[in-house]
Amino acid sequence: MKSRREFIKIGAIGSAALITQTACASEKGEDLEEILIPPVAAIKPIVLSTWNHGLDANKAAWEVLSQGGSALDAVEQGVRVTESDPTNQSVGLGGLPDRDGNVTLDACIIDHNSNCGAVAFLQYIENPISVARKVMEDTPHVLLAGVGALNFALEKGFEKTNLLTEKSKQAWENWLKDSEYEPQINSENHDTIGMIAIDESGNLSGACTTSGMAYKLHGRVGDSPIIAAGLFLDNEVGAAVATGVGEAVIRTAGSAIVVELMRHGKTPQEACEEAVARIMSKHKDLTNMQVGFIALNKNGEYGCHSVYAGFNIAVKHNDFEDMVDAQYELEW
Repeated sequence: MKSRREFIKIGAIGSAALITQTACASEKGEDLEEILIPPVAAIKPIVLSTWNHGLDANKAAWEVLSQGGSALDAVEQGVRVTESDPTNQSVGLGGLPDRDGNVTLDACIIDHNSNCGAVAFLQYIENPISVARKVMEDTPHVLLAGVGALNFALEKGFEKTNLLTEKSKQAWENWLKDSEYEPQINSENHDTIGMIAIDESGNLSGACTTSGMAYKLHGRVGDSPIIAAGLFLDNEVGAAVATGVGEAVIRTAGSAIVVELMRHGKTPQEACEEAVARIMSKHKDLTNMQVGFIALNKNGEYGCHSVYAGFNIAVKHNDFEDMVDAQYELEW
C-alpha cells in the first residue's frame, strides 16, 4: 500500500507526465483521455494526546473543535480534564509529590502565531495550563515560576487548592520508608499529558502539563513548561510534544527537533524516530530512560515513537477515535 507521502509524490509526477503526454499527442493529432488525480485533503480538525488519559481529554477538546472552535481553546479544555482528575497521579490534582511531600506543577501552551506561556514549580493551583495561558495573554513574558507564578495565579482569580490527595500522600509515605531519593519514571508513571491539535481553520495549537517525576528533588523542573523541549510548533509545518524523562528531552531540544525534521521533509513518524534515536545516542545509560514523542504535520498526518515499549497516544478526528500504540526501540 502506498503511503500518503508517496501518493502525493506520484500525483505530482503523474500530473507532469500528463501534461507532457498531452502535448505530444496534440502534436501527433492523437487523442489522450485525461486522468485527473484529486489532491489529498488535509485531515482537520484533529487532536492527539499522550497516554490512555488522553481519551477523555480528547473528548473535551473535540467538543470545542467539532463546533468550529479554535485549537487553542481545545487543547486548554482538553488537558484541564486530566489536571482535574484526582485519580491520575502524574498530572495536576492528585499528582505524586516531590521527595518533601509537595505537589509541584509545570505547564505550557502555544498557539498558531507562536504566542506561548508557561508556569513552572507552581503549587496549590489545580489547572496550571490555564495559568500558562494567562501568562501568554496578559503578560509580556513566557515563563513564570514558583511563588511568582502562584501570586500571579491568585491575582487572576485562581483558587488555592490542596493538591495532595490521600492516595498520593499514602504512596509518598510508603516511598519514604526506604529513603531512596531517586525519581521514578517507568511504564506506569506516565509523567505528562501533551496535546496537539488542528482546527477547522487549519491552525495548530498545543498544550503540555504535568506534576513531574514522582519524588523528585524539591524545585526540580522538567521539560514540560519549556518551549522547544516539551512542546513546540510552527503553524506552517506542524507540532510535537514529548513525555518521559524531561532532562533527556531538554538536552536535545526534543520537540523543536521533531518540528525541524518535518520542516526538512521528514514525515511525523520519521521525525519522532529520529528524535528518539538522538536521545538514545546522547545517553550512555538508558536504564528507565523512557521518552516518547508525538507529532502532527500541517496535513493532519501524525506519528509517535518511544525509547521503551508501552507508550501510546489517543487520536480523534471525524473518521477515527482510538488509542494508537507507538513503535519503540527497547523492551522493559
